[in-house]
Amino acid sequence: MLYELSEKAIKEVSKYCDTYQIFISQSKGIELSAEKTELNFAKEEINLGLGISVINDKKLGHAYTSNIDKIAQTAKQAYLNSKINEEDENFQFTEPGKYKDVKGTYDKKIDDLSLDDATEYMNGIFNVVEDEKCNVSSGEFSAVKSEELIVNSNGLDVYEKSTGFGGYVSVNVVQDGELSNAYEGESSCMYKLNGGKIAEDACKIAKDSLGGKPIETKDMPVILNYHASAGLLNNFINGISGDNVLRGRSILKDKIGENIFSDNLSIYDDNTYEGGMASGKADGEGTPSQKTVIADNGVLKNFIFDIYNGNKGNTESTSNGFSGSYAGIPGVSSSNLIFDFNDLMDMSEIDNAIIVNDVLGAHTANPISGDFSVEASNAFLVENGEITTPVKKAMLSGNIYQALSDCAGVKSEIKQFGSFIIPQILMSSLRVIGQ
Repeated sequence: MLYELSEKAIKEVSKYCDTYQIFISQSKGIELSAEKTELNFAKEEINLGLGISVINDKKLGHAYTSNIDKIAQTAKQAYLNSKINEEDENFQFTEPGKYKDVKGTYDKKIDDLSLDDATEYMNGIFNVVEDEKCNVSSGEFSAVKSEELIVNSNGLDVYEKSTGFGGYVSVNVVQDGELSNAYEGESSCMYKLNGGKIAEDACKIAKDSLGGKPIETKDMPVILNYHASAGLLNNFINGISGDNVLRGRSILKDKIGENIFSDNLSIYDDNTYEGGMASGKADGEGTPSQKTVIADNGVLKNFIFDIYNGNKGNTESTSNGFSGSYAGIPGVSSSNLIFDFNDLMDMSEIDNAIIVNDVLGAHTANPISGDFSVEASNAFLVENGEITTPVKKAMLSGNIYQALSDCAGVKSEIKQFGSFIIPQILMSSLRVIGQ
């Protein structure tokens, strides 16, 4: 179907312009959500739509529709939109390249998955939480199969299909009038979710967090568990975005070649990573996927670019042009960000620290400077290599770039959370503010 729609779109847009790109996507998914143990929302949904972009006299125009009977009107509207935009010589559509399939991004089990299977997953979580004598606050399961096609006037023709599965549970427990909450989730391109495990983990964190003790305000080592790391590191993405660099909105803009991060750390943006949630044969512009070295043993090597900002910065796209949907035009975005430590330290080597499972308020961090002040959630003291006393409410403050200049990986499972593929990370010194 996607190719039939592309042929129709090409026929229509060619009436107005010789330079065009067409993005078509179709997705079929199941979504289930719960409040407490009541399944309050369930749906099976199919979405289909296309976006048409044109370059006319160095002006970009874009229009989109979810109504396949309106392709002709959409093509005309894209052309008309280009007429009212400003000229910019940096607009360009992708040239065809060499493409390789990435393993682990499509699971054919999606075709046999039903709403009953989703319900069974959620009920399995509910049962474990009940056995653990905790309460479900909320939960969700989702599964989606996506197909995308990008074609353009340069002869580009990239088709790809992928799957994504995810689940989470938020729990609480009450003891002697004290309420404790915790959250755990999982996501994968493959249908290998273990709802029982995330329920057990969430309940353990919630129960272990009861009876928290106040902590003294001081600078000290902080181990960031996966959720906490992903929350704070989101600010790092702003710093390596080519768009922000060219606009002067990144503190890293003049730092290529400098030792910015720990010399034990290399960072890669890699949409060829097997099983990566953002992996595929191409980015959202059709540029072949690649592994880009952001930092090599602490030295800043590259930023990430889409085609437009690559042209603007006299460099090439790093295959980091993504739009999120057919409704928008691509912009700079990370794919899979791999934090690769040369050596990982054992928890037994850490004498005095706190470990933080999650942070609240990471979105308030300064996107340019990297300064942050967040609330530590489900935090515990680490004493002589052992996780011990739960910490009563505390704040963490610092600067993400300074923190990454003196950090270490902790021996732990490597997991993907959001854009980040990470172990637990030890920040050698953050300000911990007791309450």
